[in-house]
Amino acid sequence: MMRGMVRLALSPRIRRSPFYDATIAAGASDFTVYNKMLMPMSFGDLRGEYDALTQRVAMWDVAAERQVQISGPDAHACAQYLSSRDLTTMVEGQGKYVAMCDHDGVLLNDPVLLKLSGDRYWFSIADADMLLWCRAISAEQGFDVEVSEPDVSPLAVQGPLAEDLVAGLIGEEVRSLKYFWFLETTLEGIPLVVCRSGWSKQGGFELFLQDGTRGTELWDLVAAAGASYGIAPGSPNHVERVESGLLSFGGDTTQGSNPYEAGMASFVQPNIDQDFIGKAALQQVLADGPTRLLVGLEVGADIGDEWLLPVRTPVLLGETQVGTASAIVWSPRLERTIGIAQVDRSVVEAGESVMVSGQRGMHTASITSLPFT
Repeated sequence: MMRGMVRLALSPRIRRSPFYDATIAAGASDFTVYNKMLMPMSFGDLRGEYDALTQRVAMWDVAAERQVQISGPDAHACAQYLSSRDLTTMVEGQGKYVAMCDHDGVLLNDPVLLKLSGDRYWFSIADADMLLWCRAISAEQGFDVEVSEPDVSPLAVQGPLAEDLVAGLIGEEVRSLKYFWFLETTLEGIPLVVCRSGWSKQGGFELFLQDGTRGTELWDLVAAAGASYGIAPGSPNHVERVESGLLSFGGDTTQGSNPYEAGMASFVQPNIDQDFIGKAALQQVLADGPTRLLVGLEVGADIGDEWLLPVRTPVLLGETQVGTASAIVWSPRLERTIGIAQVDRSVVEAGESVMVSGQRGMHTASITSLPFT
């Protein structure tokens, strides 16, 4: 075996998505484990996958983006208590990006919350055991709800041609969907929720498959319809998401991060009348100001086609660590090396230059706001 090669031993604890067989047939070469499920990370051509996403259209198996369903008479009250954002005006067919925090205001997850018909909500979660959290909180508070993980698996269709493709598959009505809004429909009898969403700034939709036995069928339908648009399989693209300044929960966040330190200030409302977990703690953070900020880095090094440098590298001011860089990439769009980091607010406000380490040693970096322009 080649020195340094890492192999992942599969077990019943690591689930396969409904699209797994289709991704293998399409040439998936690299996987990670996300929410205890295999998720493709590459199909062997990172630059080609980036080009498909930014210039045409890409399809991603993101079934690992699991749903926590809250259903029952107290579904709204329970969803509100779990979310640090006012949900009083939500209507069926609407989604909102929310912060879920613990009682100390620490960010536990940053899901999109979807309000479905029939007293149901879905928290479309990032990588964390939120099903267990939601079950414990609902029982503790005595909410009359059922908390479950439904048979729901998203397939993302992203890129500048994604709207035309999805409109051709589903119908012209998808063009009128606002961001995070959705409709419940079927495609050749396959039950779907079609949401204008996805972890890129290239535009697109997520097709929430509601029958796990039909994953390959849905994949093949999208692939066939997308052939004339130059569709290509891929995965949530690390380079594009850095360029776009999108938060990676658990990647960009560090232990104890609150939403203000994760760039989520616009999605947190600690002074609303409704009660929610972490409200008092977030009111205090708002009053005092966060101690760290999520920022962009412009790095004085050209890493070219190396694409990625090691993540979780210290950000230094002199010999003092003042933050943590979670991603450093070469940006084809900006033609420079950029990164994302969580840095002490005092350093950010002082406009200090910092140092970060990479494969070729230490590099000077300037701090900038997100997203990059």
